[in-house]
Amino acid sequence: QVQLVESGGGLVQAGGSLRLSCAASGRTFSTYAMGWFRQAPGKEREFVAAISRRGGNTRYADSVQGRFTISRDNAKNTVYLQMNSLKPEDTAVYYCAARFADFAVVVPFLSEYDYWGQGTQVTVSS
Repeated sequence: QVQLVESGGGLVQAGGSLRLSCAASGRTFSTYAMGWFRQAPGKEREFVAAISRRGGNTRYADSVQGRFTISRDNAKNTVYLQMNSLKPEDTAVYYCAARFADFAVVVPFLSEYDYWGQGTQVTVSS
């Protein structure tokens, strides 16, 4: 079992930055591939970024490529999402997710994840 707690959301002006954190419980964090997803009002939850279990591989949605950076610190059981050049269309609840991984895979598919955090709200004003 893995419990995930996101933090770092808030209100920011367009062009600004935020850094989201996701703290995980348990001693086996380095065996989990991690992902960030988001859900805007009235829309389906969508993939944002994913990182392999030791951080060597990453993948991004086209909409955030070049603006967002996913990283992890396995010693701190934490995954991060650095968000720069934020746009109003980035407004959403952001969720982190975890799934056990045998290999250094990145997982961009929502259905592949077993554990989810409660989400943190990000609002970007124009």
